[in-house]
Amino acid sequence: MARDEINAFLGAGTNYHGKLHFQGAVRIDGNFQGEVVSEGTLVVGQEASVDGQVKVGQLVLSGKLKGEVEARNKVVLHKTADLQGNIRTPVLVVEEGAVLQGELAMGNMDAASSAKPQQDAE
Repeated sequence: MARDEINAFLGAGTNYHGKLHFQGAVRIDGNFQGEVVSEGTLVVGQEASVDGQVKVGQLVLSGKLKGEVEARNKVVLHKTADLQGNIRTPVLVVEEGAVLQGELAMGNMDAASSAKPQQDAE
């Protein structure tokens, strides 16, 4: 299976509450409330609404997201994106028109976690 191939899809009109763990890529076009955890890619469609905690490898947002976001690789906010919450990621791509209300922390997340043990060893 290709790395970016969508292997799960929550379509428009669906409502989901709970925890979502996945590999690969998942696209949400409905309403999701809860926690998303993955090393893969979460795609949030233009009509989608996500409320909760998102910890993924990559987030591609075109719809609404309210909550905390931690993306190990990258966050992409398309022009229709509306994100209310804090983002922690090494790379942020924002198209003109996207809305971001919250705090942003950027930097190499792998370097931050691996640098600390090296300092303790000295």
